[in-house]
Amino acid sequence: MFRIAAKLSSRTSSSSSALKANPFPTNLSPLPISSFRPFTVGLELESHMVVPDAIRMINYAVNQWRKERSLGSFRMGLCVLKHCLSCELTEGRDSKHENSKGMAMLARSTILYERGEYTEAIEKLEDVQELTNSYLGVRVGALEAQAGLYLEMGKDDLAAAVADKCMKVVENQRQAKDFEVQRRDFVAHFIRAKALKGLIELVKGNVDSAEEFFDEPIDQKYWDGTAGLTYAEFLHRKGNYSLAKEVYRSVVLGATQIRRAGNPYLAAGNMSANQLLVGSMCAYGQLEALMGDFYWAEHELGKALTEAEEAHGDPKHPLVAAVLASLALMYRRKAIQEHSSALLIQEVLHHL
Repeated sequence: MFRIAAKLSSRTSSSSSALKANPFPTNLSPLPISSFRPFTVGLELESHMVVPDAIRMINYAVNQWRKERSLGSFRMGLCVLKHCLSCELTEGRDSKHENSKGMAMLARSTILYERGEYTEAIEKLEDVQELTNSYLGVRVGALEAQAGLYLEMGKDDLAAAVADKCMKVVENQRQAKDFEVQRRDFVAHFIRAKALKGLIELVKGNVDSAEEFFDEPIDQKYWDGTAGLTYAEFLHRKGNYSLAKEVYRSVVLGATQIRRAGNPYLAAGNMSANQLLVGSMCAYGQLEALMGDFYWAEHELGKALTEAEEAHGDPKHPLVAAVLASLALMYRRKAIQEHSSALLIQEVLHHL
């Protein structure tokens, strides 16, 4: 997601001088009541959809890895997940067991990604598509993660091929016997698949091509997850700052609520809940800086930096560096507009 953030920063900087800084902090207007709803449409699995002991084992594996981020904890996390994938907790062709198996596969890919094993992280997601009785969001989440990893590796064409596959998987769901029952979730998955194709065009710098995938305004109840973040970034690039701001805020709120609820989140790799939260906070802060509201820009980027540091525990991690770069750009804009000292910029750049 940060390849887009970098492009946004560079391509919008030329227009920032025309925007005036607000002399005092601007109060955030409250989101519409309709925005305060469960952020679960197509993004989470509820407790009755999984085997609880399997999810506890998955959480243990991920937490063990993130606690130390050492070779030993990496091996331990993968070992626990390997056991989870080969025991009775994930055996069986019913949706509950296949959902649990899919979550273990997503977690394994996330650990591999966070360790820097991008190619293997992508490969380990291939088998998720064989879980045909699983919830559609499990399979969509795996494809979205594969595309996201290809984007981070600079392999845009491979990402586009995965996005096409994702759209086909979603469209095939129309033939399912329970389609009418799952119609609302289908819409969420369809929007997610379209947004993934739009994301790839944005990363490539093709804003006009991305417009094809956002030809209709996305309903508020789908302003969450990576689809919501991509939609906000599209609006950002098109200059619709007021709506982009509302969507960014909704994504941040949703990501926070998702993590607080603790339900299995249907994503992996650089599309995980932690990455979503940091990415949405960072993009939101960039927009506030572009609009000249440096108080809230610093507030959001500061939160993003804290989240990134807590998630990775390494001040040299690329995610932390990306947020620091955004902070440096924000202070540079502020210094230019206020004719103030650039000492803060130098201090931030010193940590890069």
